[in-house]
Amino acid sequence: MSYAVLFPGQGSQFVGMGADLFAARPDLLGDAADEILGWSLRDRCLEGPEEELTRTEHAQPALYALSYALWEALAVAIPEPPSAAAGHSLGEYTALTAAGVLSYPDGLRLVAARGRAMARAADLESSAMAALVGAEEADAEALAEARRDEGGRLWVANLNAPGQVVVAGGAEDIVWAEGHAGDFGIRRVIPLRVAGGFHSPFMAPAAAELGGALAKVALSPGDFPVWANATAAPHGEDVAATLIAQLTVAVRFSESLTAMAAGGISRFVHIGPGDVTAGLARRSVEGAQVSAVSSLDDVTAAVDRLTEPPVGFTPD
Repeated sequence: MSYAVLFPGQGSQFVGMGADLFAARPDLLGDAADEILGWSLRDRCLEGPEEELTRTEHAQPALYALSYALWEALAVAIPEPPSAAAGHSLGEYTALTAAGVLSYPDGLRLVAARGRAMARAADLESSAMAALVGAEEADAEALAEARRDEGGRLWVANLNAPGQVVVAGGAEDIVWAEGHAGDFGIRRVIPLRVAGGFHSPFMAPAAAELGGALAKVALSPGDFPVWANATAAPHGEDVAATLIAQLTVAVRFSESLTAMAAGGISRFVHIGPGDVTAGLARRSVEGAQVSAVSSLDDVTAAVDRLTEPPVGFTPD
């Protein structure tokens, strides 16, 4: 049985998420987590308010903790470990913890530090992100390069799925992109409601802070490969350097998924609030069998699907 587990990133949070998990796993999500974070994980997830949960420094630890709790529920129910794992941005830390590269407490400390560092970097200099509708990587890169040639600051930040690309830049760069997208065959530019220009050089101050936090944690060999956003390949020996780079370069999520599929992985399981990475897997890998574990009630159905024979998938 060959399958990959996928973990969501920032943007999947919502007020009320994880009520079943807080009841079932106070050991992971209770006082010990609150002591690490310095705030109540339960209160923030279940009561919000939305503007507080959405803050980078709150959303990232919350999604990490709930996604990892769901992973543990699946892991004890499935007879075989995954063949690979990946996570979208923040979710890469959850994937590394699932694989045993990070301990759960160390991972929680890291994502908390990462969230704070990214929030501070966003406050230092105004920046933004926008989705390019109908754009492929070459189109997006040409658009961004043209803006930089004019002295602007625009970069490709997320390669999520075919036709789903995100750029990061200053506010004026996003406005420029809206006005010039059609010149590059891009149908539409949709500004996103995010705190800053993540996964671009705007996050260089955060990368420097993250390096200090990573130096304080132990990294172990993984139980299964974890694909890195920055390289679209499994993590090698220098996990810390790759995680630091992730903050300032594009998230190559779709490329990671298609590379897994080319290696024979036909089943993907989104684990965590929402189902974003499930949708990205469907769009990126034709014929893939995709499940989502967004609550404890989803575990049994996901295990049943994983243990069925695969249908209609042929690796490239």
